[in-house]
Amino acid sequence: MTRIPVHTVADAPEGSRDPLKALEARFGKVLNIHGAMAHAPVVLQSYAALQDVIADHGTFDAATREAIALVVADVDECRYCQAAHTGGAKAAGLSTEQTVAIRAGSYDEDPKLAALLALVRESTGNVGTVEDTTWQAALDAGWSDVELTEVSVHIALNLFTNHFNHLVQTDLDLPPAPAL
Repeated sequence: MTRIPVHTVADAPEGSRDPLKALEARFGKVLNIHGAMAHAPVVLQSYAALQDVIADHGTFDAATREAIALVVADVDECRYCQAAHTGGAKAAGLSTEQTVAIRAGSYDEDPKLAALLALVRESTGNVGTVEDTTWQAALDAGWSDVELTEVSVHIALNLFTNHFNHLVQTDLDLPPAPAL
């Protein structure tokens, strides 16, 4: 059971109402993660701001963003984010089988994406550290320094949501991700 209240737009603190309304419109309902984040406006507003900056200035397409999120959620063992990003990945055009392979670290259909995901997996598992060979493999696969730099904000956003879910024990209100 979630450790803190899951707010609706009507009962959320004033500083959380506008971002919660926007998230409700985007997802069709107030997700438990967002309703729990609304408990502290600084948390929900920080999350929304990072999402907005990525939407406005990020270079990765939706499928790549979701694949990154799936890797981070797998490494960080966040059941809620695995479920959320499995749904997001499917909406972005990835199959259920691809989402499972991405989470399992066995995705190899697209060598360029696989190289990026290997870097994300290593970075997430090693507190940001990656071997020079991993970095070079991503460059050799076709990723630019700009893109490899940008991946840090995607990892950070997903670690933020993973850690939030672990901290407050967010109840799953989405279809669960398939088992590995």
